[in-house]
Amino acid sequence: MKVRDTVPKTVCVIGLGYIGLPTAAVLASAGHKVEGVEVKPAVRRVINCGQIHIVEPGLRQLVAKAVAGGRLRAFASPLQADVFVICVQTPFLKSKRADLRAVRKATQSIVPVLKKGDLVILESTVPPGTTMSVVKPILEKSGLKAGQDFYLAHCPERVMPGRIMKEMVENARIVGGINRRSALLTRQLYASFVKGKIVLTDATTAEMAKLSENTFRDVNIAFANELSKICYRLGIDVWEVIKYANEHPRVNILRPGPGVGGHCIAVDPWFIASAVPEDAKIIRTARYVNDSMPNFVVQRVIESVKDINNPVVAVLGLTYKADVDDIRESPAFAIARKLSQIKRIGLRVCDPYVKECAGLRMYALTDAVMGADCAVLLVDHRKFREAKWSRLYATMRHPRVVDTRGILPAPPETAGMGLPRRSAPRNDK
Repeated sequence: MKVRDTVPKTVCVIGLGYIGLPTAAVLASAGHKVEGVEVKPAVRRVINCGQIHIVEPGLRQLVAKAVAGGRLRAFASPLQADVFVICVQTPFLKSKRADLRAVRKATQSIVPVLKKGDLVILESTVPPGTTMSVVKPILEKSGLKAGQDFYLAHCPERVMPGRIMKEMVENARIVGGINRRSALLTRQLYASFVKGKIVLTDATTAEMAKLSENTFRDVNIAFANELSKICYRLGIDVWEVIKYANEHPRVNILRPGPGVGGHCIAVDPWFIASAVPEDAKIIRTARYVNDSMPNFVVQRVIESVKDINNPVVAVLGLTYKADVDDIRESPAFAIARKLSQIKRIGLRVCDPYVKECAGLRMYALTDAVMGADCAVLLVDHRKFREAKWSRLYATMRHPRVVDTRGILPAPPETAGMGLPRRSAPRNDK
């Protein structure tokens, strides 16, 4: 079955957050008229002024150009359109099951304006079967039949914060239609801006493929994190162990850290585990390992300053990964909060991408480190990587380090994760 060549369409993007706003901007830059839907009035005002409310390289310019050209505007609810793209969050509940309330609400908001020939695309990451069992029945309350009167597909986002604008265009995309024509129409839309390969499958397979990508990474990170615990207990340097093990041509151990954060890797494995709990044993164990890392790091910090009265600890980094402002599911944030609750520790927090954070006082890097007894490196922001650490160590009362990212040169006195790293990259040239 063929569909005609891509022509500019009116596209309604529901949810203008970390994925929705870049998606809207890229669609607008491809010539489509984009109606963004955002429930927060303040965010709508910012976008309609041609500004952005998140940090993402290259996004500001695209949004400003799209708004100035009349191709992008934010609204409180959906208007009639040719295509509806759902880009809302899907966090998990305390039970570790997906919270689909935002997906349901977004889908329900489409029903009053859905018409024959429309295409609805779910980009939000969801448990397998959601498109067919949740989204499709809600849309059919319009009286229209999915796959006949309107079309429906799941096309999961596959981008990394900090590289979204590049990867949204260059990465391959998976299109899962509820039928063949739904998949073809969705491919036609994405072909207007995607340079990477676009592969077609069914909706449930597309949902599972997306979850499998992030779960694969989570399991492999868990191995690296468990290795870091073992090396610490044995008194050897995990960074050297990984370096030498990776000399093998078929070994590529990932780097350990303080845990796993963000809205993807820390969340998606639970969507699989909750769908088939009796068979997701490795996936579930990996989640427990990665979730245990913040407590492990906190204990290492306590141990590093146990001989000091009223120690001052500098916590470096709050976001879940380097050079972004996103603290969702951030293990660094969890560690900072846990340390802030220890009365004998004076805490100074620094993150160049976080201006303020409830309950935590923020410092500049030099102020956070000066006079501190221990520096806890949790996020490998560029500012931290490029700092003159030989000078910073000289300002500390006790130059001790708990470096969870393996990027700092060994200080004169080390109480970190493992022995002093002879192979660690030095940034004090």
